[in-house]
Amino acid sequence: MVRSYNLADLLEILAAAGPDRPALVAGPERRTYAQLDERASRVGHHLAAAGVRPGEHVAILAYNRAEWIEAMLGVFKIRAVPVPVNYRYVAAELRHVLSDSDSVAIIGERSLLAKAEEIRGDLPELRHVVVLEDGAADVVPGSVEYEKALADAAPGGGFPERSNDDRYIMYTGGTTGYPKGVEWRCEDIFFGALGGGNVLGDPIGSPEELAANAEQPAMAVLDCAPVMHGAGQWVAFMGLFSGAKVVLYTDHAFDADKALRLLAEEQANVLMVVGDVMGRPLAKALATGDYHTSSLMAVASGGAPLTEGAKQALQEQLPNIMFLDNYGASETGACGPSVGGKEGTARFMMKPGITVLDDDLKPVAPGEIGRLARSGHIPLGYYNDPEKTATTFFTDADGTRWSVPGDFASLEEDGTIVLLGRGSLMINTGGEKVYPEEVEVALKDHPDVYDAVVVGLPDERFGERVAAVVAPRPGAAVTLEDLTEHCRGRLAGYKLPRQIKVVDEVQRTAVGKSDYKWAKSVLA
Repeated sequence: MVRSYNLADLLEILAAAGPDRPALVAGPERRTYAQLDERASRVGHHLAAAGVRPGEHVAILAYNRAEWIEAMLGVFKIRAVPVPVNYRYVAAELRHVLSDSDSVAIIGERSLLAKAEEIRGDLPELRHVVVLEDGAADVVPGSVEYEKALADAAPGGGFPERSNDDRYIMYTGGTTGYPKGVEWRCEDIFFGALGGGNVLGDPIGSPEELAANAEQPAMAVLDCAPVMHGAGQWVAFMGLFSGAKVVLYTDHAFDADKALRLLAEEQANVLMVVGDVMGRPLAKALATGDYHTSSLMAVASGGAPLTEGAKQALQEQLPNIMFLDNYGASETGACGPSVGGKEGTARFMMKPGITVLDDDLKPVAPGEIGRLARSGHIPLGYYNDPEKTATTFFTDADGTRWSVPGDFASLEEDGTIVLLGRGSLMINTGGEKVYPEEVEVALKDHPDVYDAVVVGLPDERFGERVAAVVAPRPGAAVTLEDLTEHCRGRLAGYKLPRQIKVVDEVQRTAVGKSDYKWAKSVLA
């Protein structure tokens, strides 16, 4: 069989080259590369028998666990497309993603699937449900239990020949507040975000070359980030395709003490965190506890910034540690490492093909401001959204395709790039992306709210917190408690406002748009 960069092919290559090599640890579950490959094959055969065809979409709704990785690879086995779904979504958000993605099947935890039952009637395409047990007793009608499905499925091959063009989708927030599915070719996501088979060096030249990683010295990566998100998922697959043992942090809430004890137990060499929201508690725990960290060589961060203050606090306890915090986005992949910068800025040494462009898609001169852009291994566009695709992906006069997701940046004399912020006003709170428009709509749906503007304010632990300026209707009064309770059934918890300022009138620009600069000044 001719091998491709489909992720299932890459797993099979490593499983053949190093079958007994440790691949995955998640709570009490442990898998070698051969075991991971066999269970992924069973997932694939089960889905195929259930009628899932190549190119169709299968949603995954679960916390970090071994079955999450198995399920994703199993979907790739049959050339179908996995769709990671945020486990924090409420029913309305689940409806949007499952409908927009045209998912025909879902593999999810019992308690999370119970939320999806509320909107099951709105999803005519969804025809197959596989349940992962999580201790809940919720009834999920018409479903099959995951372990029973695998036990009844074949463990071997017999799959269709795969292709570099097989699809990969990652849902991310959109400027309208609704998540958008960023669609990649497998070859492009492998080289653009999954390390290309050699995270710190030159990428491999063919899928078969990946087999050499099964001969590399054993390494271990402790991934504390959610694998439903790009940052956590990409690090997990970087580790797997490097031949490393990937250890998933499986508690539903981050506990620095537990993470550090797990690091010692598994002798992790790399620790993956989500910015300050994990970095600062780790530094605090290290300063007060006795932990065995001799195996640790690097702290990686993604999904949210790891600030200089957090790095310094960690380095005081881990003086020889290396930091591997990269800039990345669902629309660009992993772009390059942080190299430090002036106070309040983030400066990165970007990979080839990444630059700053002006409005005419021309590279800016050093010192000028433009928008960060990447060419080469980039997505095809947004699934089901040609209009949004046309505003993010461009072809210049020379025929080069660029991904330009909206981060403003400046080019420095030394070739580094300083990020200045997302033009879409996205709020990054603990690694979760929140778009103001979505929260504004929910707030203005409250009977006592006349108008509202939502912004992100600096937060020491979470990077940013959601805050709102609210104008009540005449004669009405509103409180933060009232508004958060109102929004709770409409928005995931991380999107709820943590601070409000009540005003008589919300100021708007001359053309009637939200005045975010004014709102921040009112909240300051």
